Amino acid sequence: MKHAVIFAHPGRQSFTASVADSYVKTCQGLGHDVLCRDLYRIGFDPCLKAEELPTAGAFKPAADVEAERALLKSCDVFALIYPLWLNTPPAILKGYLERVFGFGFAYGGSGHSYNPLLTGRKLISFSSSGAPTNWVEQSGAFSAIQTLFDSYFAELCGMVSLQHVHFGAIIAGASEFYIRAKLDEVAKTVHTHFGRRE
Repeated sequence: MKHAVIFAHPGRQSFTASVADSYVKTCQGLGHDVLCRDLYRIGFDPCLKAEELPTAGAFKPAADVEAERALLKSCDVFALIYPLWLNTPPAILKGYLERVFGFGFAYGGSGHSYNPLLTGRKLISFSSSGAPTNWVEQSGAFSAIQTLFDSYFAELCGMVSLQHVHFGAIIAGASEFYIRAKLDEVAKTVHTHFGRRE
């Protein structure tokens, strides 16, 4: 099984990066292949170009998008790992999904946007916020994210959305014990979904 770990945070020493590292190490410990796409470190441009729109006369994905699609095409699982800013995923992640998981790669079979192209693949998400989880849920943000970035996105692409794990109250100065407990939860989630032989 091959996982694409797609994470978005400008700080390499951030909690988000630690979640990505924990996910990668756990998958590798299970004997799985992992492709890591650290969007800030690779300098991904999230801005969709006019010529990339499928309605354009000479529709063609840009070179950077083609390169990402070539890397991702053999992946079985897509893990999205990101913080919540203004209770939504970072712009760089949304731009990555718009450009890379767009028409001709994730959907658009036979020229129709309603035909998914990633059928049988799996989606799993991990997010974090400085606000407590119950506040994120009460504000309606978590259900909105689950609707748009889990359920809808997975259905559009033909994927199965496995789970969305959210870590609330991740603040600077949190104890090492607290952070370790959260990272252990990442490892347990990976084992739950991917620890069994298929």
